[in-house]
Amino acid sequence: MRSTVVLDHGAYTIKAGIASGSTMNDPRLVQNAIIRGRTDNRSFIGDQLDDCSDFSSLFYRLPFERGFLTNWGVERTIWDRLYKNVLKVDSKESRLVITEPCFNLPTIQEAYDQMIFEEYEFASCYRTIGPQLCIFNDLGSLFGDKPGSVPDCSVVVDSGFSFTHIVPFVKGKPVAKAIRRINLGGKLLTNQLKETVSFRHYDMMEETYIINQVKETCCFVSRDIYSDLDICRKSYRENTIIQEYVLPDFTHHSQGHVRPKQEKQKQSDQTLDRSVDQILPMNNERFMIPEILFNPSDIGMNQAGIPEAISQAIEACEPEYHGLLYANIVLVGGNAKLNGYRERIEQDLRVMVPSEYELRLAVPEDPIGYAWKGGNRLASLGTKADLQKRFVTRKEYMEYGSDICRRRFNSL
Repeated sequence: MRSTVVLDHGAYTIKAGIASGSTMNDPRLVQNAIIRGRTDNRSFIGDQLDDCSDFSSLFYRLPFERGFLTNWGVERTIWDRLYKNVLKVDSKESRLVITEPCFNLPTIQEAYDQMIFEEYEFASCYRTIGPQLCIFNDLGSLFGDKPGSVPDCSVVVDSGFSFTHIVPFVKGKPVAKAIRRINLGGKLLTNQLKETVSFRHYDMMEETYIINQVKETCCFVSRDIYSDLDICRKSYRENTIIQEYVLPDFTHHSQGHVRPKQEKQKQSDQTLDRSVDQILPMNNERFMIPEILFNPSDIGMNQAGIPEAISQAIEACEPEYHGLLYANIVLVGGNAKLNGYRERIEQDLRVMVPSEYELRLAVPEDPIGYAWKGGNRLASLGTKADLQKRFVTRKEYMEYGSDICRRRFNSL
């Protein structure tokens, strides 16, 4: 039996693995970039970044530009290592499940098909969007419903590296006219934090990796932004929000960390090691950066925030589905790991949603790998007839070209 390779092909990380009968497996996270170190004097391809010892001033070569795969030279190098060294599979004897961005351009879709079938010669392929794979998971258990139950209607909010997509599903199919895209993602938040920190404290414009670690460690979503801003104006002892992030020096420690507040003492009481630590104070930056997801106008973007976009997407569907859609909202993607993210969306949505509708939101235990787990579940537990209906074989592609892929995959 052919093995099935499942790739949730993100712009920041590729979630990759071999489909198995167990739904408890986790994907391997591989950096989707070729990264050059400043001191290592070498380039790290994908998973090789784990071998890097100095993460300062890394130079990234990304295959994705504004959320779309445009540099196939870089991507091919990453795929070569991924299939041969990480997954260790023979593509000619394997099937492939791979994700693409919503509203992917036809020319890019054709390039996907050409690389998959002509360059790597996969036996068959199923190309779809990430939220579609999420639907194959056990959504019912997220909301406390009967395990194994799948709601007729649901909404997947995928907030990733480049975009945030809100995709309503009715009977397992996406409602194309109701899909909403916000040009906000983790990349923009990291860049905004770099600019803010560089203006207020240190020049960190070249430290993308370090600032991304700061964001993931310190940032949270505020439920009452004006109250939190008042707290940030208080003295150090009374300020319950401020944190001191110890930047890595790549000599004594390679990872930054938050220093406990009680350790702030007089300079004379500090040890020599503590006194030379480079401290990055994180005050209102902790919640003002994620606030962009909810109020893009703060940085001059004329777009709706996530709660408003969810409401717009659901209102664009048929009225008889609204109640079910509001009751089954799944939040996935890297930004869903921010503390307070679900609670803030629920709070803002409750004001917009009619009171007679039940409002339920859920964040999976692993929001980053949730789409991959859906693909794993599809490939492992799907019936043979269902899989044949979705996959395109290499023989079919060589006969009909990308036309059959467009018809079979029904891509957005």
